[in-house]
Amino acid sequence: MEERIETLQRRIAGAGWAGALINCSRDLFYYAGTTIPSWLAVTPSDYRLFVRGEMDIARAHTPLNPDRVIESRKLQDAAEFLGADNPCVIATELDVMTVSQLGSFRKIFPQTEFANISPVVLKQRMVKEPREIELLKEACAVVHLGHERVLETLREGMTELQLSAEIEDAHRRGGHEGIFFIRLPDFYMGRGPIASGPNLFNNTGVVYSITGAGLTPSMPAGPSRRKIMKGDLIVTDIPVLVNGYHADQSRTYVLGRAPREAKSMYDDLKSIADELIDNIRPGMSSGEICRMALARAGELGRAGQFQSFGPGKRSRLIGHGIGVELNEPPVVMENDPGRIEEGCVIAIDIHMLDRSIGVVKLEDMISVGRSGNEVLNVSPRGLFEL
Repeated sequence: MEERIETLQRRIAGAGWAGALINCSRDLFYYAGTTIPSWLAVTPSDYRLFVRGEMDIARAHTPLNPDRVIESRKLQDAAEFLGADNPCVIATELDVMTVSQLGSFRKIFPQTEFANISPVVLKQRMVKEPREIELLKEACAVVHLGHERVLETLREGMTELQLSAEIEDAHRRGGHEGIFFIRLPDFYMGRGPIASGPNLFNNTGVVYSITGAGLTPSMPAGPSRRKIMKGDLIVTDIPVLVNGYHADQSRTYVLGRAPREAKSMYDDLKSIADELIDNIRPGMSSGEICRMALARAGELGRAGQFQSFGPGKRSRLIGHGIGVELNEPPVVMENDPGRIEEGCVIAIDIHMLDRSIGVVKLEDMISVGRSGNEVLNVSPRGLFEL
């Protein structure tokens, strides 16, 4: 983590900022190893972690130099450390800061101009270290437990909510921390999408994916109380957080024998996923990856079904980065100029929808390498008939 801070310091210096002030829990976890309420104040040559919560717990959590970990509930102490008593530019996480919080900052930093540190932080987090890859694999092992529970418990007459509870129970017993993080204001999702039969067509727009119907209008996404019937297609997409790192995975099941048309559609979906897994390379743009997927869908005669949400509606998102947040850069979307770097981990998140057949979905995480990519998920990638 000292090395991560050193990298951040070089980028602060390169931007010409006096320093940075980090408060978001996921960023604190990345740089300081703790989420105890704190301010991480970083200058081009030094840093301090000002702990606002329980100091003893923070010291037990963080591997940072104890001499640089200080107990203080006053933001003014961080301001003085950053030299904000003189006109300067301080970078902070403006994307997750409220207007009220920014107003408070301006009172304490009256001569300071604020810049947004988040793009710098997210770009650094985008490339995963070997230890982070191992943590992501551990999370994938836990998400696999949910898949196994589906194979054990799925039966006719159980509700989507009951199936979701079985999956969530398996995840929690395996070490899932019971929450996931997405860097958006007022984001809501529950424990994750799950849908069956006609509910697969019910996309409420909460995320760029199949969402399910939910229990009430208060949370119109995730499992409902619909009973799963013989012949239903079922899609599960419930992520986990383990040791601070996420795993995302979607699998498609059929209660009974899958119709020939559904099998064919799933086989073509997997063919598109395999094309991406085999051919994504460092240096490619997000737009290039999307065009690769769309071209393969066209070759298979599936252009109208691929990433469809119904007539005239289609997801432009093919995948997303994943790490200490569930969705983070790179965002693999049409016309996005961002480049994929070696060491990125991408969740390839694709589906097909056809009103006369149903919906099938497949999502796996890959670690991007110069000589090839590694699939981190361990659950088999077929269409499961139960």
